[in-house]
Amino acid sequence: MDARTRGLRAFLDKGGLIAYPTRAVYGLGCAPENHRALRALLRLKSRPVDKGLIVVAASRDLLRRFHAPLSAVEEARLQARWPGAHTWLVPARLPLTTWLRGRRRGFGGDFRPRIALRQDDYGPLVRLCRRLDRALVSTSANRSGGKPLKTARACRLAFGPRVRVIEGRCQANVRPSTVADLMTGRITRV
Repeated sequence: MDARTRGLRAFLDKGGLIAYPTRAVYGLGCAPENHRALRALLRLKSRPVDKGLIVVAASRDLLRRFHAPLSAVEEARLQARWPGAHTWLVPARLPLTTWLRGRRRGFGGDFRPRIALRQDDYGPLVRLCRRLDRALVSTSANRSGGKPLKTARACRLAFGPRVRVIEGRCQANVRPSTVADLMTGRITRV
């Protein structure tokens, strides 16, 4: 691991926030296990805790610790759409802080708390997660209700020194990932 990567990892471990390119928009993220970082991110966005956040990673292994055990059928359903631009709401491994999972619950009789997870395949995001060897929180880089930011420059202007901005490009005319409940297939965001 080079010095720059070690520095970025240490920054995240201490509760730092980063803005980085995702497929559709710049993402605002942090280490998913860092409560101070989660609190700072929610405050910066003015995002209600109830909504929860998405956790992204480059590999399936980095996401397993966030969800409850899955059956072979559930695992196959999950893998059918990963890696890719598909976010699954999966039964959360408890205890996971509400700051991360929100107050999401399942549908159709399975009301266990859910966590939003995505094994992404977008090159810049995959490289960042692999370089750091970790999962990241991923929410659009904007204040809640505002227009998502699509460039590093826009992120620097909006957030200033509070957020470390990773250079990169988003794709043009691409929608954010689809979000669906793994247990029921119910789509909550197209």
